[in-house]
Amino acid sequence: MRRPHDHDGHHDPGHDHDHDHGGAWSRLRHAVAPHSHDAVAIIQTADESSSEGIRAAWIGLAGMTATALAQVLIVAVSGSVALLADTVHNLGHAVTTIPLIIAFRLGRRPSTERYSYGFRRAEDLVGLLIGLVVALSAALILWEAVAALVHPRELANLGWVLAAGLVGFVGNELVAVHRIRTGRRIGSAALVAEGQHARADGLTSIAVVLGVLGVWAGFDRADAVVGLLIGFAVLVLLVNTLRTVVRRLMDGVEDGVIDAMAGAAAAVEGVAGVDRVRARWTGHRIEGDLIVRVDPELTVTAAHGVAERVEHELLHATPSLEAVVVHLHPVADAATEARLHELTAHHASAAARAAYRAARPTTGG
Repeated sequence: MRRPHDHDGHHDPGHDHDHDHGGAWSRLRHAVAPHSHDAVAIIQTADESSSEGIRAAWIGLAGMTATALAQVLIVAVSGSVALLADTVHNLGHAVTTIPLIIAFRLGRRPSTERYSYGFRRAEDLVGLLIGLVVALSAALILWEAVAALVHPRELANLGWVLAAGLVGFVGNELVAVHRIRTGRRIGSAALVAEGQHARADGLTSIAVVLGVLGVWAGFDRADAVVGLLIGFAVLVLLVNTLRTVVRRLMDGVEDGVIDAMAGAAAAVEGVAGVDRVRARWTGHRIEGDLIVRVDPELTVTAAHGVAERVEHELLHATPSLEAVVVHLHPVADAATEARLHELTAHHASAAARAAYRAARPTTGG
């Protein structure tokens, strides 16, 4: 019962209703901070979602590289630590985006005998790499900021620094919105992490502006203080970003996913109960399995039809679900249940194995 989700969808849990009711401010806020509906929009196939991710990564790479190159020149003539912090982040994006693109492409390769679940987990490993780069960036930012506090640097061309900060904010935020929206739409934690990284860069660009204003106001260490604040903000971002990546590496899913899958399966005609549901992310797709109860009088063909309907409903009702294995159990009383699962139940614990061997002393267990 395990197949890719390759048919046209008929149900979109994203609720495509109009968001214009909040006016211009609501639309602007949604553009800057996409809300939870973005997390449940559906890309119909794994190939489509991977293509979306690769496209978003390339677009972001182009934008971040252009911004970083411009800022490198301004850092050289201004000596701004806060702008250096912003520039380091942009260069970090150039370093981490290429492995992310490689991971997306690797995830499209078919499974092999050794890697029977495919290669999508590479995407989550890249998420860890992104975290490492962010950590190194934060360390460099804090080091330079402390040095500037101890030995204040005379800043030059503050007008250019101010302009670069404003331009950096706009460029970074545009990249962030695109990456976060795409990452949530296809379920890619690594792409969302890259988008959050870009958003942090945008905020640091605003901090650069504040540093320049502070220097103009007569506080010669304002630039260094802002650099320190940026460094600590990046550390907070790092923790929040890695939380999702590590959860996925530990086969965790978001709250409500399992309950929603159980509810969808229970509503299918012919299902008398749902015993167990499991799901896990592999890259930006979900794989799962569940046990459903059916009438014990059903023929094999009829029972298979129930399982097929359950799988079909789950593929439509669960965003990013790639495949699900449906295991059938007959409705039975406790005694019958024990007899039906006698061979496997005694492997559950040492006590169960001992009881099984005591009842059948001649068996090998």
